[in-house]
Amino acid sequence: MCEANAYIYRDGKEELYLESVDVLIPEGKTVFLKNLFGEQKTLRGAVKEISLLRHRIVLEESE
Repeated sequence: MCEANAYIYRDGKEELYLESVDVLIPEGKTVFLKNLFGEQKTLRGAVKEISLLRHRIVLEESE
């Protein structure tokens, strides 16, 4: 499987945002995420880091 967990970087820590992310679409100042279970989330922010080997996505919220 190629899905990854998405985390939000806040106050120097990473908090789990969405598990088993299958789709990630950056759209301007937002990031759309959808997981294998059909759950969808949209975050106002940007992708900070993606590690394909570690199956992780780190997002940063905009103010």
